[in-house]
Amino acid sequence: MYSTLIDVSQLGALLGRPEVVILDCRFELAASEAGAALYAEGHIPGAQYAHLERDLSGPPGPATGRHPLPAPDRLAITFGRWGINSNVQVIAYDAGPGAYAARAWWMLRWLGHEAVAVLNGGYAAWLAAGGAVETHVRRRDPRLYTPHVQVDRTVTTDELVKLLSGGGLRLVDARGADRFAGQNETLDPVAGHVPGAQSRPFTTNLGPDGRFLPAQALLEQWEALLAGQPATEVVSMCGSGVTACHNLLALEHAGLPGARLYAGSWSEWVRDPARPVETGVPDATRPG
Repeated sequence: MYSTLIDVSQLGALLGRPEVVILDCRFELAASEAGAALYAEGHIPGAQYAHLERDLSGPPGPATGRHPLPAPDRLAITFGRWGINSNVQVIAYDAGPGAYAARAWWMLRWLGHEAVAVLNGGYAAWLAAGGAVETHVRRRDPRLYTPHVQVDRTVTTDELVKLLSGGGLRLVDARGADRFAGQNETLDPVAGHVPGAQSRPFTTNLGPDGRFLPAQALLEQWEALLAGQPATEVVSMCGSGVTACHNLLALEHAGLPGARLYAGSWSEWVRDPARPVETGVPDATRPG
């Protein structure tokens, strides 16, 4: 079973097996149909397309972030439509860095599915290795997916407020350092970060080749950030609950499970103007 990352060669050995489902999660925030167009131009053989906003998010509302979690029952129907049940190994990939694939990975884990991994290096690594590509869509026979929601994997805004006031929480923000500091904000109406949060851009988990750093390197980096706190006290956030999943995947791959997702993230936090906002780069020595 693969439960965090899988390499191109390992995926190649699994192609065509009925108990393996591949999800193409390519997406662009600024062009919501770009990923589907890329999928139509070519994808890993047998891959099903997972659209971030139609499949991996619920409809946004006046009090939610940009990509709220879908209802578990609705998500279970989507997984079943792709041919997933409890006996299936799922492999998710995107263009390369893994941010959107990690969202699919986390959502399957949220519903209790352990056998799910992200293709390290994504579609770019697959092409670089000479992997096969096809353009037609292979429809999977639908299966019944029974969700087992892991309620301890998420944190709501109200819960986050209480945790922040109680201390001991380490809130880690996966957005770029400039957006965290309140600069170059183009997606949300308010710039800055949640007071007390620490910046850990998801790209920090990657090496120059666009692949995740080795598990030992990730372990050393995250242990330095945690400074003795357990991973179970980490809450991961970003702009809308997508790239935050990349940090959660990195933690799991490093052998540090138990961190939670603030799914609403910054775009939900700033829906209420009464919630505090900070800008600039906090003192690195201050507890997160």
